[in-house]
Amino acid sequence: MGSDNLLAGIRLGELKGIGPKTEKLFGKVGIDNLDQLIHYYPRAYDAYQKCVSVGELVSGEKQAVMIRIKRPPVIKTGKRAAITILTGEDETGRIEMHWFNMPYLRATLKVGESFIFRGMVECKNKRVIMQHPEIFTTDKYETVRGSIQPVYSLTAGLKNKMIAKAVRQVLDRYSFIEYLPKDALDRYELEDRDFAVNKIHFPVSEAELKNARKRLVFDEFLVYLLRLAKINENNRETENQYIIEDTQAADEIIDNLSFELTGAQKKVWQEIRSELMSSHTMNRLLQGDVGSGKTILAFLSMVSVMAKGFQCALMAPTEVLASQHYKSFIKLLEENGMSSDQALLLTGSMTAKEKREAYERISEGKVKAVIGTHAIIQDKVDFNCLALAITDEQHRFGVKQRWIIAEKGFLPHILVMSATPIPRTLALIIYGELKISALDELPSSRLPIKNCVVDESYRKTAYSFIKKQVEIGHQAYIICPMIEPNEDLGCENVMEYTARLKKIFEPDIKVEMLHGRMTADEKLNIMSRFSENKIQVLVSTTVIEVGVDVPNSTVMMIENAERFGLAQLHQLRGRIGRGNAQSYCIFLQGDSKEEDNKRLQILNKSNDGFYIAREDLKLRGQGDLFGLRQSGVAGFSLADPFRDADILIQASNLVKEIMKEDPELSDEKYLLLKEMLDQVKNDLEGIL
Repeated sequence: MGSDNLLAGIRLGELKGIGPKTEKLFGKVGIDNLDQLIHYYPRAYDAYQKCVSVGELVSGEKQAVMIRIKRPPVIKTGKRAAITILTGEDETGRIEMHWFNMPYLRATLKVGESFIFRGMVECKNKRVIMQHPEIFTTDKYETVRGSIQPVYSLTAGLKNKMIAKAVRQVLDRYSFIEYLPKDALDRYELEDRDFAVNKIHFPVSEAELKNARKRLVFDEFLVYLLRLAKINENNRETENQYIIEDTQAADEIIDNLSFELTGAQKKVWQEIRSELMSSHTMNRLLQGDVGSGKTILAFLSMVSVMAKGFQCALMAPTEVLASQHYKSFIKLLEENGMSSDQALLLTGSMTAKEKREAYERISEGKVKAVIGTHAIIQDKVDFNCLALAITDEQHRFGVKQRWIIAEKGFLPHILVMSATPIPRTLALIIYGELKISALDELPSSRLPIKNCVVDESYRKTAYSFIKKQVEIGHQAYIICPMIEPNEDLGCENVMEYTARLKKIFEPDIKVEMLHGRMTADEKLNIMSRFSENKIQVLVSTTVIEVGVDVPNSTVMMIENAERFGLAQLHQLRGRIGRGNAQSYCIFLQGDSKEEDNKRLQILNKSNDGFYIAREDLKLRGQGDLFGLRQSGVAGFSLADPFRDADILIQASNLVKEIMKEDPELSDEKYLLLKEMLDQVKNDLEGIL
């Protein structure tokens, strides 16, 4: 027996083999109880397939090869580690296997014996290398061949086997309650929950994995859409309590801008302006590609509200972006003769004293504009007359977060901004309570970014190009998929890459790193120095994806580009091309897979986010089960509104039926569904 609610109350340390130290490791990836463990889905799956010859090995893929040992391994001692190197060959070619700090393998890998080696393949300078491969006897490999093993996201010290072993213990002890009526399961061809939870972790076949994933994706969409339907019921078109009779202050700013608004910006501004003046409260999604100019429209809306004497709030997903918005808004006010004292920055890293003073000024109405992070929605923040609530990069926020900030006013106007290019048909489902405005035009002054997709042999040429760009005064980003080394993934990481690049570029070129484990102050310090061109090359993870604006940056090189989703790559690319100079994006493909190259060529051909989303959807379809593709719409654990559009529509149809038939979920067949919804109603902040 069992339920998610029961598992949430059981600490991880109650499982066999998990002591305090191991429990802390799990805590680093957000797993503190059994419910969180079960919902920590694999990021990919490893299928143990038949052996291939050395000549058939493909760079960037994990494969198995049988080698008969002809020469004993050698050990090379370096500054950081002793490397055991075995050179093997078959009739098709030669391969090297490397293991770090495992000298005892010399006694295992005996001349004359045959072993199967399985690991990530790298092809460097015509050398075929496997880093840290698994070692099997032929009989042992037969026992695992054909199996599908889960691959989890890890942290230093936390091993994949540790997570899999813990998950198996939970699945052996507990079953999972079915809360959907049988007729719904039959109609939408869904497996029961117990099957889905078990097989998402340990599928026996690709068909089982596909069916398990479909059910869990359906559930994620269903929960989201049911909660959204409830919100819609309570927030139908409501009377405007904050009528903005005119927008003269905003219109004067438009006249004073150093650039002219695009036709799309002018059209959307009229839509926003008319709603602020209307008898009903604005409830609008502003959707626009990266660089389309959403922020200035948000600022114009804020100025209009402030001129009337009301308050407004803009919530950003990161402190870096919130600080950037604040500085830009202050500059806009001062350039137009308005007092900067009317605006305030509120973030989680402020001191307790600074927060108390901010809360007081907000509650007394001494500030009219509050720009910040989730700190804005804390209970202690009490607005005097909040008339407009804006959330930026809305796919990073939850429905719950959006409505908490809304409820801090007396039914304020709501403006939601998103750079995620969701097709209108899906947007109408996902953002069901919002009217949609689209910015489908980029400023004419912006030069299209020049793109190229290259392999690792191009890296030195790329470094030379970056150096030339820096010499003429520009800056560059280099993006890596990992913060620190991970022997299972074999891709570039920020820490080692930065150290390596400093040796290549410094002292002439200042190189620094940025990643998500840094404190808010550290991130702000790095970004401030980068904005001031005190750092010329910034090596970063995707932490810079959301909204960072450094117009002087003209180059972005993305290492292991195949490991990112196209929507995310497009978001990253949006950090360059923001000034008047020509910008360049280099997608460096770390493997030689044709399918990955085909995906990346979509980015090579176009800078249009909507085109990229459509083409990506055509390529992906329902495939690619063994590697998780990121949609760019963060928050869902498994669901992807693009890839899973058919499932989204099915879930939407069921929600419509339920809301028509029994909106209170009082019928016996919906009681377990209602119980489940009540259980998760406070846990939606991660979704969209």
